[in-house]
Amino acid sequence: MKRGGAGVALLAALLTGAAGAQDLSAYRALAGSLDAAWARSASPEQALAELDRAQAAYTRLAPTLQNRQLLGGLQDALGGARAALARTPAEVQAQVLLARGLMRKALYDQTLGELAQAPANSAAQVRLLASEFGLSGAPARALLADAGAGRPERVAWRLQRAAVAKVGAALGATRPERSPAAYLNLARAASWFTAVQDAGAGTLKVAAFSGALRQLTAGDVPGLTASLTALRRGTAALGRSLATPPALTAKTSTPALAPQPTASRSSKPAPAPARATAAQPTSAPPTPSQSAPVKSVAAAPSLDAAYVALGRALTASGHGDPVTARAELDRAAAALSSAPTGIRGSAGFGAFTRDLNAARERYGLRPGDVQALIAGLGGLEGDVAGEPRSRVDALSAGVARTFSGGLRAITFLLLALLALVPLYLLNLAFGGRNPYWRAITAALALLLLPVFLEGVFGFLGWLGDLSGVAFLRAAPSLTLWQGIYGLPLRALLTALAVGLAAYGFQGLCVQFGLLGRQRPAERAVAQGLDWDEDV
Repeated sequence: MKRGGAGVALLAALLTGAAGAQDLSAYRALAGSLDAAWARSASPEQALAELDRAQAAYTRLAPTLQNRQLLGGLQDALGGARAALARTPAEVQAQVLLARGLMRKALYDQTLGELAQAPANSAAQVRLLASEFGLSGAPARALLADAGAGRPERVAWRLQRAAVAKVGAALGATRPERSPAAYLNLARAASWFTAVQDAGAGTLKVAAFSGALRQLTAGDVPGLTASLTALRRGTAALGRSLATPPALTAKTSTPALAPQPTASRSSKPAPAPARATAAQPTSAPPTPSQSAPVKSVAAAPSLDAAYVALGRALTASGHGDPVTARAELDRAAAALSSAPTGIRGSAGFGAFTRDLNAARERYGLRPGDVQALIAGLGGLEGDVAGEPRSRVDALSAGVARTFSGGLRAITFLLLALLALVPLYLLNLAFGGRNPYWRAITAALALLLLPVFLEGVFGFLGWLGDLSGVAFLRAAPSLTLWQGIYGLPLRALLTALAVGLAAYGFQGLCVQFGLLGRQRPAERAVAQGLDWDEDV
């Protein structure tokens, strides 16, 4: 295999017009949010919050990206990550890997282009590249020295070597089996190969990674074993070709090399995986290529669009914005109108469509309503795959169908008002003088507080949505059942209630001789006390 991959990569970057600095603060914010979404992929709500931050950072970064195809691929990967939230953590992580690979490629291309023109202005980008490619210590200092000396071919070579090492490590950890670990390792290798796919890779092509991913998801272990062997052999050959640094060239000269296909032509991701179980991925993760996507009902673009719209509806409803949530449900309904024949012909499609249409017209839409729809759509995919439906999902769909909107709001408002009655009666009967009864009353009040908040603010939110009063629509955000942020508050209120109740009842037991030791005189006094009197 011929050396000179660094020169090819440099020429490719120049030919694509990649010169121009990126917004590095937006890049770091996007990278941090995606990494956090990876770490929190097991919690859809937390991962969705991180993906919201990633989308905001992407909006700031997009105007500074020169390669429009990489830009489109990155947007598709963010949308795919949202859609994957309704499926498995492994698929969310695969989408994050794709997005991170495309980010590195964009930064790599634009930095090399700027280095060729204005090396003095590229120090910050080169430092970020060193961090992104895992270079530290002496390797990072050598990279910065080559950049400062105006040697972009050496910079490209060092980064390519680092990326090839990452590809080799990921392939080495990939076992020929159908499992989430193999799925992610192979996706990680494909992600890192994004940065070196134009580095004189010889027979090692993106299509080879795509083929291996298809074999993994299909359970073709013999084929996957052969593909992994070929990929490892090609990666090792590429590493050997990069073992020696390229010869230094004059700054005014341009290597006379034929242009190779660059990331601008091959970085658009394949359609995102749409469904995979925790134990066995059923669709290949996206790869940075234009190779044919895995053919399956679950991977249909229209169904992915429906998941994306439902994910956005979930975000809007969680933020107390039912108007936007209903608009996203309209988009989900439009996407389902062109769903694959297998989905539209399933037994539960009609019932799901009715539930979706009812939610589109519902006032006071809450996150649980949208979560039930997402679970229902997953159930349709399970029907096509021959998997049994979850009874919990079916029960959730039934509750969302019958106990939501105005009925839920009015019911909890009545409960909130009724919760005041036992508190009043308890205080009237026992709470006047005895501190232990006052503690018990406070404990009961804390236990009923979440119901009270849900009743009052849930009703105000439904009323604001019904009447069009914007500031009232967000009232449900003040309840403790709107999102996961209420979980620690409910735990704290419960802990305080338990403590107060224990204090109150323990005091009463001591007061009336049920706990501890009392002298006969004290026992006689205690027996003559009323329940509301203190000793």
